[in-house]
Amino acid sequence: MKAAAIGVQVHSGWSVLVAVSSDPGAPEIAGRKRIVIIDPSVAGAKQPYHFAEKMGLQDAAKHLERCAAATRRLASAVIDETLDDLRSRGYRIAGCAMLLASGRSLPALADILASHALIHTAEGEFFRRIVSEAFEHAGVRVTGFRERELDERARKAFGDAAPRILERISELRSVVGSPWTKDEKTVTLAALMLLSGKLG
Repeated sequence: MKAAAIGVQVHSGWSVLVAVSSDPGAPEIAGRKRIVIIDPSVAGAKQPYHFAEKMGLQDAAKHLERCAAATRRLASAVIDETLDDLRSRGYRIAGCAMLLASGRSLPALADILASHALIHTAEGEFFRRIVSEAFEHAGVRVTGFRERELDERARKAFGDAAPRILERISELRSVVGSPWTKDEKTVTLAALMLLSGKLG
């Protein structure tokens, strides 16, 4: 049974998932998909904190929970489907490598809604947290990788082999087809680091 790690980049309302197997020098893409994790019938679902900005605090909290419930349901369904597919093809899931932002801690909801910068930060954390919880609920451990630190961590993890590994990842477009996006390349690198046990 082959081991596979899933790399994830979460955006507002959608995510990129890439399942990676084999070794860093010859990575194999076991699956990839772009998933939608919002219910378009829920008003303001894509930018829940922006939508709640002008609400009273109680209504804002209710709106965020309504959006969270819908995103939780959608994320869990697609993650369970992805894991089932990989396992049915003989892969053992080694874990999930999730890209993180700055990791800035957030204040109370009232303070978030009073700051446009914090609203942006909170929305990113909102979707990442729900997707992370969906993986954990499915029994898959999530390891975070700060995006801005990833290249440096890869150099520490792989040493002199790092440039060649990055080149191999870029060359995967000829195998998986276009588009082979920056998000997909980045999460593939994070997944390979997780799979190899070399976390930089």
